[in-house]
Amino acid sequence: MMIPRRLFPLVTLSIAAALAGCASEDSAPGAITLTDGLGRQVTLQAAAQRVVSLAPSNTELLFEVGAGAQAVGRDVFSDYPAAAAALPSVGGSGSVYDAQAIVALKPDLVLAAGINTREQVESLASLGLNVFYLSNPSDLAGLFLNLQLVGALTGKSEPTEALIATLWARVEAVIDKLPLITTHYRVYYELDAPDPARPFTAGPGSYIHTLLERAGDQNIAGSLGSPFTSITSAEVIAQNPDFILLGDSDYGVTVESVRQRAGWSAIGAVQNDRVIVFDNDIVSRPTARIVDAVERLAKLFHPEVFP
Repeated sequence: MMIPRRLFPLVTLSIAAALAGCASEDSAPGAITLTDGLGRQVTLQAAAQRVVSLAPSNTELLFEVGAGAQAVGRDVFSDYPAAAAALPSVGGSGSVYDAQAIVALKPDLVLAAGINTREQVESLASLGLNVFYLSNPSDLAGLFLNLQLVGALTGKSEPTEALIATLWARVEAVIDKLPLITTHYRVYYELDAPDPARPFTAGPGSYIHTLLERAGDQNIAGSLGSPFTSITSAEVIAQNPDFILLGDSDYGVTVESVRQRAGWSAIGAVQNDRVIVFDNDIVSRPTARIVDAVERLAKLFHPEVFP
């Protein structure tokens, strides 16, 4: 997740190459032609001024690159930043979007994301809409590529580059102190627990797993082999995590309810008051707030190194 300083130039070059794209011979001067995450070449005749976002992460990216004023619609789950709530909703609950509402907003760009299917993208494109699919990134380079893509599509490349430089500097500040960590913890991150006997957690391939591991600590779900999977209550008890992070507090899970689960009183995290509510949005949405998560986790686990 956190890329060593020596690799920064290589990452920058790979991002630049991905952004290069080739304007077709039929494109007008000033047109923008880029290849999206589905391998589709998308051409805008000019920087998008009316954008509909189909995912919370895309909505955040728009505001982060300085194109919030160009957003004219968003999915029902987009709740950050606060200004996004004022935008008209085009649905998205149950992965169902209101195509008529999207068309009525007259967007010159529709931003799809990893939660959207190719069929949804192609269906909207068949209505004459410019749809650009942003792949769900698995590391910081992928996140920064998405930022640059959104910046390029909306004519905000310059402020986007400044943002990325700031984000790199913040991540680098964490990387520089990692060798100072002397105590490494075992961590359980809970995503949801409709059945407390088989709660859902984050495994390899998820941002959450990568953040925990790169901070010098161990995700107890690291051997489960799936980014988002269930784990038995018995396995959590057996793994005996030093920290329990609750990313499901919005669903009614509390520190006290976790303490009351059968057998969990034997877990070190429970005994040492290390059951902590954590903002799941900043680790599950691939936006600039991932860097906030890097810093918060570092301070949470290692305050002696990250005061």
